Amino acid sequence: MSADTDTSADEARPPAQRCGLVAIVGRPNVGKSTLLNALVGQKVSITSAKAQTTRHRITGIRSVADAQFVFVDTPGFQTKHNAALNRTLNRTVQGVLGDVDVVLFVVEAGRFGLDDAKVLALIPPGKPVFLIANKLDTVLRRADLAPWLKGMQERHAFAEFVPLSAKKDADVQRLLGIVRPYLPEQTWFYDADTLTDRSEKFLASEIIREKLFRLTGDELPYTSTVVIDKFEEEGNLRRISASIVVERDSHKGMVIGNGGERLKRIGSEARQELETLMDAKVFIELWVKVRSGWADDEAHLRSYGYE
Repeated sequence: MSADTDTSADEARPPAQRCGLVAIVGRPNVGKSTLLNALVGQKVSITSAKAQTTRHRITGIRSVADAQFVFVDTPGFQTKHNAALNRTLNRTVQGVLGDVDVVLFVVEAGRFGLDDAKVLALIPPGKPVFLIANKLDTVLRRADLAPWLKGMQERHAFAEFVPLSAKKDADVQRLLGIVRPYLPEQTWFYDADTLTDRSEKFLASEIIREKLFRLTGDELPYTSTVVIDKFEEEGNLRRISASIVVERDSHKGMVIGNGGERLKRIGSEARQELETLMDAKVFIELWVKVRSGWADDEAHLRSYGYE
């Protein structure tokens, strides 16, 4: 066989599959979960204005052409509180970083504070780190970013600098293209149509918690959680019974609202979104329980699913 024939055979061979783990890290409220949902193309991580909305390692998967991106959203690294819950969340961030192929370090474009610096210091050496300057649409003068970027490059040898708005699809597609060459050549971890490694039961607890935070605003402390007591599948029907766990009786009143109105709305909005996500009919029953000190109790944290 001639050398020319060998070359043509190489050209005919399909490209090798690429697959890799990509961590999304940053301080609370820089838009990590919004970015994850945009990268996956569907909601897999909840969002709200309240810090510590993301409390678990959430995996979102996007398969495009020959590449499979396995994105890992992490809790925002917490520096203001030292409860057991916060220590657990911070361990989750540190545990993720040791396993991944690429790190997306998300900051607000033009801003870098002490909390951002603490997250950057956690990233182990030898990992390709992308500086993701999110919320670009809030920067009035793009020229102001040049001196900021120079200062950022002096802080860390970033592999790539990607200014973007996670809400703009063109920016998200551009980021996927930049990440792709950094993924190792290896067989995909998941089927092509898989979007997350989390179960419907887990997604139900997260969506209820998102509605809880969004509808209570700053009234309710972040030390509130949702526990799924019952999750049953009956054909195209999901029956869900869940407990909203708070620390004080006064918090219970905030969640229930006048005449139970707020609790009904939390259930209604969660049901509507879950029906869309699961493509099924959903029935939700919600209860509110007081568990004083749960967020600083290691046994309670484990029983509520915090790793």
